[in-house]
Amino acid sequence: MSPTPDQRQEPSPSRTDAEPAWAAQEVRLTSALVLLLGIGLFLALPFILSIGAVVFLPLVAALILTIVLSPLADRLAAAGLPNFLASALAMSSFLIVIALALTLILQPAIDMVDEIPTMVARLGEQFSQLRGAFRWLGDLNEQLASVLGREQAPEVVLATPSMLEELALATPSLVLEVLMTFLLAFFMIESRVRLRRRLLDEGVSHNSSIKAARALRDVQDRVAAYILTVTLINLCVGALVAFGAWAMGIDAPIMWGGLAAILNFLPYVGPLTMIALLGLFGLGTSTTFFVGLIPAVAYLSLHLVESNILTPAILGARFTMNPVLILLALSYFSWIWGFAGALLSVPILLTLTALFDHMGHPNLIGFLFGEPLFGFAPLDGQPDEPPPETG
Repeated sequence: MSPTPDQRQEPSPSRTDAEPAWAAQEVRLTSALVLLLGIGLFLALPFILSIGAVVFLPLVAALILTIVLSPLADRLAAAGLPNFLASALAMSSFLIVIALALTLILQPAIDMVDEIPTMVARLGEQFSQLRGAFRWLGDLNEQLASVLGREQAPEVVLATPSMLEELALATPSLVLEVLMTFLLAFFMIESRVRLRRRLLDEGVSHNSSIKAARALRDVQDRVAAYILTVTLINLCVGALVAFGAWAMGIDAPIMWGGLAAILNFLPYVGPLTMIALLGLFGLGTSTTFFVGLIPAVAYLSLHLVESNILTPAILGARFTMNPVLILLALSYFSWIWGFAGALLSVPILLTLTALFDHMGHPNLIGFLFGEPLFGFAPLDGQPDEPPPETG
């Protein structure tokens, strides 16, 4: 006897159908917690890093130096040198380059200090002439102030420490941080081989060990290639600036070329600083206002050609980064560590970008619409294939 329609029951959902829904909810809840923790860490990190700058700044700088100098140490070791000697030679070569650059820049700058009062007086004359051409704006401001009945507010002068006092207070801490940075970088470079071997031997699985080794190798190659390429470009820019300063009869052309090369490591901010320095120097040493602007205008033209044509063509798409991300990283790390943070901002951003390429970028927009927060790249860079069906 067949059951009547009233006696028929709707099939209850099986446990196997409910498990994917519970798993998806669990993954989404975990992703939400990870996202909240990431936002909290991003907000708290500046205060932690700035308070502990004596510890964290040398550590981060040493990591960047290790990434940059490890390829040189690998080549020296491949040539037959012991690992310790190869690491020492790599670090020594970097220190020699830094000492040479500081000597070429600081010595002429110290000699130019005696000429600062004369340049300041000449600069005041240039601005006085320029102000005389726009005197009518000052007269209009005074007339408006008299009509509105405003009184000039008294000036308050705050006593601040002199530059020499601030330099004397900052020197011991600076020397300690520099020594700590170089020592950490040397020992990190010397232990790079053991680190790679440990990643391959002590991984949870062979697959994860290979992924970690490839990620570190890609970070090292990408950051080192970027910094080496940018260094060569900046050296060419410095050489052109030095030649232009010599052709214009500007004192200490090597100093100006070195400043241009160093400041060009700071995206956007460094070239603007160089333009301001050349403008102030030109106005302080020339007889007319417009002639004094020629060095700054010449450097601006060179920078426009270099940053918009030469550098993108040489670096290519592999090192192309979003300008918004560059400015955010520049402001973020310069706020935390000042000038040192500004110099390290682009290498840190490039390192994080290379790591995210291997670990997977967070899908923030898709997460708001129910998609997974993270997507992981396969081992060989190709799309994952579904596993074969078993009979």
